[in-house]
Amino acid sequence: DLIVHVRDITHPETILQKATVLSVLKNLNLPSHLLDSIIEVHNKVDLIERYKPTEKNALAISALHGHGLEELKQEIEKKILTATGKKILTINVNLEGPQLSWLYKEATVQEVEVMPEDGTARVKVIISSSAFGRYKNLFPN
Repeated sequence: DLIVHVRDITHPETILQKATVLSVLKNLNLPSHLLDSIIEVHNKVDLIERYKPTEKNALAISALHGHGLEELKQEIEKKILTATGKKILTINVNLEGPQLSWLYKEATVQEVEVMPEDGTARVKVIISSSAFGRYKNLFPN
């Protein structure tokens, strides 16, 4: 669904390495949408004073120090959701009904926050549009 190209931006041949990787990927006859959505990551930016990527849409990180990793995670999540046609939703469910069980079968449940005072839960899920449509038809309230 997604290609993440991580480069050692301090390597003296980093530009040539990028060209080589892109050439190999193109020779694999991958779908164009996959090649067009590559996430370009420049690693080891902690070794270059005040580093700013000159390439469009490149993310600067330092894996060693954790700099930029949250932004990378968000970008990966966004592109994966776009590529798969899924979304992240928080749904309120009645714990006495079958909704939570249905969500576990038909979606990816990420978090469940139970509200014992009213017998409900807030459920954070990754779900396709079609599955969410079925959910709304089955459980209109």
